[in-house]
Amino acid sequence: MNSDQIWEKIQKGVLIIADAGKNFIQTEEEKSTEEYLENAKEIVDKAIWAGADVIKWQTHNVEDEQVDMTIDSPHAKDLDRYKWTTRNTNSTPVETFWKPLREYCDQKGIAFLSTPMSRGAAERLTSAGSTFWKIGSGDILDFVMMDYLRNSGKPVIMSSGMSTFEEVKKGINFLKAKNNRVALMHCLSKYPGAPEEANLSVSELYRETFPGTPIGFSENSLGIEPSCIAVAFGATIVEKHFTLDRAFWGPDHKVASTPEEFKTMVGSIRAMENSDEEKRKWLSLPNIKAVLGDKEKKLNPDEEPLRPIWRKALVAGADVPAGTVVTASMIYALRPQAYVSGLASERYEEVLGRKTKKDLKKFDPITEDVLE
Repeated sequence: MNSDQIWEKIQKGVLIIADAGKNFIQTEEEKSTEEYLENAKEIVDKAIWAGADVIKWQTHNVEDEQVDMTIDSPHAKDLDRYKWTTRNTNSTPVETFWKPLREYCDQKGIAFLSTPMSRGAAERLTSAGSTFWKIGSGDILDFVMMDYLRNSGKPVIMSSGMSTFEEVKKGINFLKAKNNRVALMHCLSKYPGAPEEANLSVSELYRETFPGTPIGFSENSLGIEPSCIAVAFGATIVEKHFTLDRAFWGPDHKVASTPEEFKTMVGSIRAMENSDEEKRKWLSLPNIKAVLGDKEKKLNPDEEPLRPIWRKALVAGADVPAGTVVTASMIYALRPQAYVSGLASERYEEVLGRKTKKDLKKFDPITEDVLE
């Protein structure tokens, strides 16, 4: 499917995304790009068998994503973020991984999608031929990357986990200022989350706040119940983690669905597309009130520790002499925000067009003190 077909599917049916992320990495020991590509192709084949419309990955570019320091994330203890991001970057060259993988998806008839984790990653995906975008929950305020995405003219799907309602509105409004083809996903950034924590009524809040915007659900729990209830409740996009085996090494396999589980979910969703009776079955489950929640967008306690690790701050993306007018290409947004003293990444537009008071070295933080 091209970008127009993807957008039409979101408008008229339910787009089902198998989120493979980095799950072509299956062992702690590093492997060759060729082996990772073969793993990814096997995942593609299984996602097609399971009925997915889209197979989604993650694309990294460590230079403009992650500060060179030792730090892990609460959802993946003992996995150093800089080393992990570097491994992902180096293992997936555009010409020998992303481009042939996108071509394989085209040949097999499943849409290729990857979440860029920085502007540099988005540029890599453009070179690979990506036709639409997904923004992860940790990056909905990375206006450096989002500026690139919104100016591409391609549809954008934005998740909203680990975020306040005000932050969601800020991200959506930034995208829509230059791109009308924007969809929003309700999401709980907990790995795994329980069905009763899904708070699916937030989707109704989103529909009221952003009329005309397609609303979906990105699930990080085991089982199929929350995704199926989300569709019965009106979701037009469903995204769920996907793995060949939950026993594989890596942070996302353990919270992912197997091909068999995913196929069961797809069957239930397709049955609902033309049957109000099937929808009523899911909306009549004994725990339905707990799963729907209270229509208030609020942070789960497990999301709070993720925010300072996954949010980003602004730094110089090159050596910038004093007196230089700052342009987009001179700015990086790096995580973790907790340890980068630059301005928050959502202040990107406040920095553009201003002159520097002093020389900046590459990766120096951009603060008010260095700007006129």
